[in-house]
Amino acid sequence: MSTPSFRRAHLGRPLAAMAVAAATLFTVVPAASAAPASDTAGTSAHHGSKLQTAANKKVVVRFFNQLFNEGDLSAIDTYVRPDLIQHNPAVADRATGLRTFVADLKAQYPESSVSIKRVVAEGDLVAVHSNFILEPGTKGLTVVNILRMQDGRIAETWEVSQQVPDAIPSGNDMFTTVSSPQLPGPDPKASGAESKRIALEFFTAAAINRDLTAPDRYAKDPYYNHSAYVGNGIAATKELFRNLFAESPDVTFNIKRVVAEGDLVVLQYHLKRTADDPGTAFVDIFRVRDGKVVEFWDIIQAVPTTSANDNGMF
Repeated sequence: MSTPSFRRAHLGRPLAAMAVAAATLFTVVPAASAAPASDTAGTSAHHGSKLQTAANKKVVVRFFNQLFNEGDLSAIDTYVRPDLIQHNPAVADRATGLRTFVADLKAQYPESSVSIKRVVAEGDLVAVHSNFILEPGTKGLTVVNILRMQDGRIAETWEVSQQVPDAIPSGNDMFTTVSSPQLPGPDPKASGAESKRIALEFFTAAAINRDLTAPDRYAKDPYYNHSAYVGNGIAATKELFRNLFAESPDVTFNIKRVVAEGDLVVLQYHLKRTADDPGTAFVDIFRVRDGKVVEFWDIIQAVPTTSANDNGMF
């Protein structure tokens, strides 16, 4: 990975602006992070929590398909609270703002569609990684939406989106699972709490504490990367951090929320190169197998200076 390509990735440039229009310090405390079920809450409470999480996932998947693939705006009435808190800078607040945005989008791109790639849920948060296609035959956008559920309806939503390039350094695409076993979703046999611990320790050590030996401890080769800017392997990831710290010695990372289920961990954070930098919104997705990170996806979007709502991206 070259230094110029890395700089382009984190400055965002027109790439992120396209994504927003189309689809849309060193703090280590995940604000509004989904809380795992307590070990002392009892079997019944834990079972109830799992049932609610599964129900939340079903609601969100149904909502995405009905709204974006079927073009049925009544999905907003059914699945979204009227007082929806919106963090996508391209969309106005409340359910009415979402309705206007989607209606305009479908008018401009009547054949647009969403292909859901993975869904990760914990507590009241549901994270959806999808490929948003504006026009058939195009590569579209890679998008992560994080939705906060309240009483079975969507109450708050965050989004990060990025244009899918023609090719990426690893030779993988930006969506599929390459590591084994290739499952349709989070591994139900894996511990979400343990996966979260490993992913957070990895990120904290490598990014926040600037420990370039962290990938050797927390990841293992073959390490499959789906980033638009980084190749496969632990060595490429170490080079990424080395270049970042050399180019931007004042860089900071502010973790916003974490969603973990099974072997998948979704991490949303705000990267700033300098104190006055609006920064970049990131979502990283880690796959943890046998105590090590083995696969990685990321979505990167520059934080704009203007927004259709007053809530900020985080």
